[in-house]
Amino acid sequence: MKEELAVYFIAGTQDIVRGTLPSVLEEALKGGITCFQYREKGAGSLQTASERKEMALECQKLCAKYQVPFIINDDVVLALEIGADGIHVGQNDEEIHQVITSCAGKMKIGLSVHSVSEAEEAERLGAVDYIGVGPIFPTISKADAEPESGTEILEEIRRAGIKLPIVGIGGINEANTAEVLAAGADGISVISAITRAKDYQLVIQKLKNPGSPL
Repeated sequence: MKEELAVYFIAGTQDIVRGTLPSVLEEALKGGITCFQYREKGAGSLQTASERKEMALECQKLCAKYQVPFIINDDVVLALEIGADGIHVGQNDEEIHQVITSCAGKMKIGLSVHSVSEAEEAERLGAVDYIGVGPIFPTISKADAEPESGTEILEEIRRAGIKLPIVGIGGINEANTAEVLAAGADGISVISAITRAKDYQLVIQKLKNPGSPL
């Protein structure tokens, strides 16, 4: 699981500034992302279940082509219906116990946490495969984001003995990836660092190899 979290790309149609979600996703897959989460939320997102399913299937097909896990954000019904590789939910999304009942043993389960206590609870549940921790830095991609916590939250969670794989999220880009990994994250999760990039593949290589002279 840790290897799959290395460069974890999240996007929905609302995040795309150039081209289409499938075209950007394929470029990101070519560039070497290790996981993709389809997150269709907020202003500019697809509003009907049929539109979201059609887009999810197109993205899922691309991920399968490049052998990269396909995760769905906060839509258990859709994830189960199309056989996604995983489901990711937040603290205020579908109640995690219901998600575990529906999805455990069928797909990976990811949970967003914002504190040491939430991370400890995620580990106690025994069915969560990884946790998303953040927002680490200020983010432009999520209007309702929690206040940023800095890399200190990653260090605190690791000091607490949490063994779950951790992906950091929120305002992460090629300039601060090394800092996030050094604080205890196994990987980094990005939206705008890729969707707003001029050269998707170059940015992904920088995210995968922070500090190297590319």
